[in-house]
This record gives sequence, structure tokens and C-alpha cells, in this order.
Amino acid sequence: MSDTDPSMKGTHAAGAFDVRNVIAALIGFYGVVLGVYGIVDPDAATAKTGGLNATLWAGVVMIVVAAGFALWSRLRPIVVDPTTIESTGS
Repeated sequence: MSDTDPSMKGTHAAGAFDVRNVIAALIGFYGVVLGVYGIVDPDAATAKTGGLNATLWAGVVMIVVAAGFALWSRLRPIVVDPTTIESTGS
């Protein structure tokens, strides 16, 4: 569905107000924090897990999940119909 599709005339995507973008930002932020902490202080992270840097791996997984949410939001945007907005009185 592109911008030139005549059936989509007058509609727009939710954009930054899409909840998937908010989820991606939060999970991505926490993933970066965990990843940095796992890189900066690997001894503290591996001492409790038997040699596995679980903090770093959890951060990497969270970054991948955040990228998945952002990609999902980008490829399948929520389309808002202006007539629906007008009929609700908002």
C-alpha cells in the first residue's frame, strides 16, 4: 500500500503514536543499557551465571526484539481513516 494507491486517499499512518514504536523504544533502550553494562563490567555479570555473560546476551536479545517491533511497525503501519476520527467528534 503506497502513497499513490487511490484507495488509500485521505488516510495516514499512526506514525510515532503507534504503540509498537513506544515498545520498541523502551525495549531498545533497556537492551542498550544491559549491553553496555555487560561489556563494561563482564566480571560482575559472569560471576553469578557460571561464566556466561547473561547481561550482555539479554541486552542483545532485547535489541533484536526492539528492531523486530520497529520493523513490524514500519512494514505494516496502522492506517487511520479520517472519517472515523471526524465521526467520533475528536
